[in-house]
Amino acid sequence: MDGVKPRVKVPATAAKGETITIKTLVSHPMESGRRKGPDGNILPRQIINKFSCEFNGQPVLAIDISTGFSKDPFFEFTARLEESGTFKFTWVDDDGSVYTEEKAITVN
Repeated sequence: MDGVKPRVKVPATAAKGETITIKTLVSHPMESGRRKGPDGNILPRQIINKFSCEFNGQPVLAIDISTGFSKDPFFEFTARLEESGTFKFTWVDDDGSVYTEEKAITVN
């Protein structure tokens, strides 16, 4: 789908054992498949149906998403870090498209 843009906010550094806040937003219309378009026809369902986050290959968070979510899904969550590494964020669309974003963090 055109125009889908994931955005992620992760601090660049953290102290060992610190709990950080992570924010994610993906620009997406999240069409439920129940609304009518300007021509009167039902608009096809098109939603992000899964979101996940991994840190150094280990799962941090996994969410199944339904049509009850508004457009541009936003998630905020925390993680406690003991080591430096990379977060990998993945969004899966109804049409099979997969959008990813990675952010590295240094733990002192």
